[in-house]
Amino acid sequence: MAITRWDPFREVHSLQNRLNSLFRDFNEGESALTTASFVPAVDIYEDEKTVVLKLEVPGIEEGDLDVSVENNTLTVKGERKFGKEEKEENFHRIERRYGSFFRAFTLPTTVDTENVKAEYNAGVLKLELKKKAEAQPKQIKVSVGKQLAA
Repeated sequence: MAITRWDPFREVHSLQNRLNSLFRDFNEGESALTTASFVPAVDIYEDEKTVVLKLEVPGIEEGDLDVSVENNTLTVKGERKFGKEEKEENFHRIERRYGSFFRAFTLPTTVDTENVKAEYNAGVLKLELKKKAEAQPKQIKVSVGKQLAA
């Protein structure tokens, strides 16, 4: 059984991002269909040795992704470009989002920021951040039935 940290504001942040996107699209008008930025979905989980982030970024070239760590903040930037070989006037519907995105994550102090591995496969960017050795759980032996000397 895994312990999952409950973040009471996770849904609030998601709703805020959606509302911001909605208002941005409304203010930008029709051209927002191809130029509005988007926020890729992310899964974050951890085990004893690593913290893992998986971002959904399909249709983005590897060279259009930028991952960096500075002052315990992990930033992921990228851009999904609209194919110019098709003319916008010929489309019946454009539902996929295009444009640039930016995500920033505050890292816990237990993460070794010098040991980050990034892998991009099938539209998913997987980031593995190793934990520092001192952050690893340690097993402590418990003595039973013996009195501690005072």
